[in-house]
Amino acid sequence: MLNEINLEPFGIKLYESKHSKGDMVENHHHVIYQLLYALEGTGEIILDGEPHPIKQDYMIFIKPFTPHTIISDKKLTILVLAFDKRVIDNAMYEKLALNKTKIIGLNPFDSSEIRQILRALLYEQTNETNEQELALKIFLSQLLLLMVRGEKKTSAADANALRADRLKEYIDSHYYEWIHAEDLATRLGISTRHMNTIFKESYQLTPIQYLTEVRIGLAKKMLAETDKDIASICFEAGFESISTFYRAFKNIVSISPNKYRTSQKKL
Repeated sequence: MLNEINLEPFGIKLYESKHSKGDMVENHHHVIYQLLYALEGTGEIILDGEPHPIKQDYMIFIKPFTPHTIISDKKLTILVLAFDKRVIDNAMYEKLALNKTKIIGLNPFDSSEIRQILRALLYEQTNETNEQELALKIFLSQLLLLMVRGEKKTSAADANALRADRLKEYIDSHYYEWIHAEDLATRLGISTRHMNTIFKESYQLTPIQYLTEVRIGLAKKMLAETDKDIASICFEAGFESISTFYRAFKNIVSISPNKYRTSQKKL
């Protein structure tokens, strides 16, 4: 059965799909792409005859002409982002492997980012501006990128080790943001103390200590390899003030950033 969805005028539409307990959306397909994000509830999706579970923060990417059925165990709320090929270029299509239907169970950090992007998409969709089409395409691209990155599976058997690995990955790619221990713990759904414990078990540092080391490592590289001003390096590495940067640098490297730069230029 073919279900048609109107994507005019820009080829992108984000909408809510609500299902009560025991509801079933009968087997059907679309000629467009769909990105499903489960906001709450549990259920099952049958893709090409194969059943897969759905629960909160699962993302399902469905390529065109893929038969699928959705069955809800209890109340199930899904955000559906539908789009067609006019909004993606060939390079994006190849790089992001959009020729495959896939299901991704997201970690807390990716799901938090995806929720923010979906909110931004809803805002742009309801506010007509000259930049509306461009904004919708940019946010779609960000979602697809997060989907691909979230698809990478970790084979760690221990749940705490898995959390620590995901936390490290998040810090490695978000070191430039204003990060507090409490925010990280909230994203993981655990206490700050428990987060510090499981991270130290894997990396012998707390997450904030590791964050500082990542930032100082980047600063050392820029001091040695570029002529950027100290203030620019401090800013790019994620420090909010020069004094905080100098203090952290001396604690880890034992000399000031200026002395470190001088010593590296003599090598």
